[in-house]
Amino acid sequence: MAEPLTAEELDALRALDTPTVCNALEVVAPERQGRGYSVQPFFCPRPELAPIVGYARTATIRAMQPSGRDASGDTAARVGYYRYVDEGDGPTIMIIEDLDAVAGYGAWWGEVNTTIHQGLGVAGVVTNGSIRDLDDCAPGFQMLAGMAGPSHAWVHVVEHGQPVTVHGMTVEHGDLIHADRHGAVVIPADVATQVPHAAAKIAAAEARIIDAARTTGFNAEILAGLLQGGDGH
Repeated sequence: MAEPLTAEELDALRALDTPTVCNALEVVAPERQGRGYSVQPFFCPRPELAPIVGYARTATIRAMQPSGRDASGDTAARVGYYRYVDEGDGPTIMIIEDLDAVAGYGAWWGEVNTTIHQGLGVAGVVTNGSIRDLDDCAPGFQMLAGMAGPSHAWVHVVEHGQPVTVHGMTVEHGDLIHADRHGAVVIPADVATQVPHAAAKIAAAEARIIDAARTTGFNAEILAGLLQGGDGH
């Protein structure tokens, strides 16, 4: 596994929105174009929050039926899960796959779990499941979910630490994740430090086209000249 990024390197990624990160990855990791990011819409109750960046902690949940464990087994499973969340390098982002036929039938995320996870160093969650207690969730904790829902039903963790797929994005434990109100993307560790520079070059090229498009007399020939000169994306 690659060395964790420095605080400065993480800050440089947080300064970008997720679409910009996806654009940059098309340059520094062209083989990744068309995969590695979410492809279905999320419900994001806090679109005003800044992008989050962190290392994936993965788990699967179910809520339509009881876990089948007794009370002590349920407690042991929860404790094991929280210990897993707490270990390793941070910051972290939870990537939770809801396995139910009706994803979101019961919410794992609400006031209690967002507060617990934030206390364990988690910046936010990306899930196809549901969230609730929207007004009472931990301040600053970002949530991208399949839906909002009222009940937790019989929600329980099935497994943790294994690969999961959420809205078309497959994630393994420890993957570097970038997410905001647009969705989420996995940043390959070997190109992570190249992303901000590539993003800056793309932004500069796009700015030339945007500035030209806002100028009196702009036409298709001017645009063609810019595009043939390598500007735009």
